[in-house]
Amino acid sequence: MSERSNSPTIGVEEEFLLVDPRTGRLRMENAAVGAEAKRMGIDLQPELGACQVETATGVCRSGDDLLRELISLRSGLAEAARRRECRPVAVGVPVAGPSVQEVSDVPRYQAMERQFGILARQHGICGCHVHVAVPDRDAAIQVGNRLRPWLPSLLALTANSPIHYGADTGCASWRSILWRRWPATGPPPVFADAHEYDRVVMSMIDCGAILDERMVYWDVRPSGRYPTVEIRVSDVPATADETVMLAQLVQGLVVTALRDAVEGRPATEVPGPQLEAAYWRAAHDGLEGLGVDPFSTRCVPARVLVEKMIESIEDALEENGTRTAVVAGLRKRIAEGSGARRQREALRRACTVTDVVVDAAERTMQGCSVAPPIGGSAPRVGEFAPPVGESGGEPVGSIEMPAPAPPTV
Repeated sequence: MSERSNSPTIGVEEEFLLVDPRTGRLRMENAAVGAEAKRMGIDLQPELGACQVETATGVCRSGDDLLRELISLRSGLAEAARRRECRPVAVGVPVAGPSVQEVSDVPRYQAMERQFGILARQHGICGCHVHVAVPDRDAAIQVGNRLRPWLPSLLALTANSPIHYGADTGCASWRSILWRRWPATGPPPVFADAHEYDRVVMSMIDCGAILDERMVYWDVRPSGRYPTVEIRVSDVPATADETVMLAQLVQGLVVTALRDAVEGRPATEVPGPQLEAAYWRAAHDGLEGLGVDPFSTRCVPARVLVEKMIESIEDALEENGTRTAVVAGLRKRIAEGSGARRQREALRRACTVTDVVVDAAERTMQGCSVAPPIGGSAPRVGEFAPPVGESGGEPVGSIEMPAPAPPTV
């Protein structure tokens, strides 16, 4: 079934790390890579860490449109990085060092470093943010209230950060664990409306917990600039295909939540401790392990919870014309493994963390047009060599994205 033109529009932001194409270590080159991209007509945004960049699609009306944009952006980023002898990698946390990074030379980020210290210098985490058009900010709040139970399942599905500075953390999404050190992260509270949301945000600014509204990092939030709701619970997916599946799934969740709100069906209330348990299990186990059913608190296979989530929005997926693609994408992930599983398999195969980086870099460019890195052909698994003396082990800025059109649901 083809996608319907009356489905709410979507847009996606992806964050990437810049690494040395030979050692796999982080490169603090986002300003230089951004300048190269600008000369190519591509708008990249620096992130908090100088080793990070973010891409943003325009307004997309179908999965095909989104995939084309994502591939174009990843290809353009790779070329800009190549010109600065870097390589972009779609992983949730740095696989190799250094463990302390430079903060981007952006006034707001410098202010964050002054206030939050080592948190800013050890950030380096990469997520994926999906924007879906909604009628207004109150609608975005109602969506957030209704998506809370499903956020752990989205996290488990996209877990892509088990290896951090050369060590297996034991968690499928170490990014999620690190992210929770910041204020205003994790699942959003339940709000009555946008007015209450604004009041709570202002109180956090007034007491100095956050610098500004853009530091509200809850996993669902109304956009501050676009007529969208932003879902930001996920690790950056390893491939563009996985990002498209995530966006279509999120689109279905938002359509279902909007319909439930309009028809007066109340949001399912999940107590905070139950939701936190589900979050922790999702971050720890990912797609391949167990998850906590937020409605019953029972442990069940995480993939069963993802299937249950898809079943709950089946009508919306059918109406959007995306059900077949979403189900096929899930089956592929179960068969091939999550990003976390694939990183661990790369580490077991080659036994060096640098091989994990190059494997992830190759997956980042899957389906993209990429020139070889400066200085030779693109390295393959096993070609990275850690610097002498090492054993091989070792938030968020402004994105200019056109406003999606209001949804028709």
